[in-house]
Amino acid sequence: MQMQLKQLLESLYADRSTVHLANDPLSFCHRYILPADQEIAGFIAAAFAYGNVKIILRNLESIFSKMGHSPRKFVEELEPAAALQLFAGFKHRFNDGRDLCALLLACQLMIDEADSIGEYFLSCHDAAAEDITESLTLFTENIQAMDFSPVFGSSTIPADSYFRFFFPSPASGSACKRLCMYLRWMVRPADGIDLGLWKKVSPAQLVIPVDAHIQRIGRFLGFTSRKQADWRMAREITAALKKLDPDDPVKYDFSLCHLGISEGCNGKNLTKCLSCPIREVCDPSEETA
Repeated sequence: MQMQLKQLLESLYADRSTVHLANDPLSFCHRYILPADQEIAGFIAAAFAYGNVKIILRNLESIFSKMGHSPRKFVEELEPAAALQLFAGFKHRFNDGRDLCALLLACQLMIDEADSIGEYFLSCHDAAAEDITESLTLFTENIQAMDFSPVFGSSTIPADSYFRFFFPSPASGSACKRLCMYLRWMVRPADGIDLGLWKKVSPAQLVIPVDAHIQRIGRFLGFTSRKQADWRMAREITAALKKLDPDDPVKYDFSLCHLGISEGCNGKNLTKCLSCPIREVCDPSEETA
């Protein structure tokens, strides 16, 4: 069974397409050639990667169209007051233009301190740890402790801002889907999808980003019996994938989640199962009972 599962997932991985990429926030990173631009673009794209994918892509388009040809240059030269005017009408579900400007300021502060987001993350990272749990916890704590007064008018984040939503922590039990996704983009070896920009973080330490699709398909494949999409579920699914590839456990994330995002798997329309490439090892019966 394990060998069959690995073979099917390897085939699924090989069948990833540019169509899938175009339907993914990661596509915005691929618009840029320079790694410094890709890193910033990824940080922004991942932060807003929640909700309906069409709306995500539309709203990201509106952000990057205003940032010019170089997201890195835009962030380096960021003036919060001007940015607040530029993005005054921005809205993505419950995040607004202020939250976006604070996110851009966080990028600038990390660059000022460490020259890149990757180097800033490394200052929080334990290369000897089993996974990124503690590293991600410290990373989010440090960002939330930054001085955002140029955006918010006070050193503390206002109660009516959803900026903290960008930076959930494993310590609170959150699955941290968007942050884990960003780390996957940056850390996994360049393969035409992921970028492999951060060479000093091991792919073996990554934890899978658990969105609604991975939550559902992970249960169908027997990777977890949990129903709540939390950090425990993310680690359970990752542990199951480590049995297939201990050096790169989140290798199959993109292709698995696009069974839902791009191919329409929802666990309810079982006619989709007839043409699904992993139907031999997938059991949606519990969800449809």
